[in-house]
Amino acid sequence: MSNYELTVVLPGKSTTAKKKSIQEKIEKLVNLDKGKVVKFEDWGEIELAYQIKKSDTGIFLHFLIELDSDKIKDISLKLKLEEEIIRSLLVKKNK
Repeated sequence: MSNYELTVVLPGKSTTAKKKSIQEKIEKLVNLDKGKVVKFEDWGEIELAYQIKKSDTGIFLHFLIELDSDKIKDISLKLKLEEEIIRSLLVKKNK
């Protein structure tokens, strides 16, 4: 298993309940693929450099996950299909 960093951006108008829901969905996705969430951080609301889907601000959620490399493509696709996530970035963490 390899370590990956996942950062997702939600619209700035998202509620606390919506943030919690997305966090739980991501943790469930990772666990279903026999991975685990090592660390979670809520970076809060940050002003975006440009509008994304009519949002000037975004709520950033950051995950450190452990997952097999063959599952990455599947998780990336599922994140793109999630309507509440306006951007996501999944990168391999250097040791």
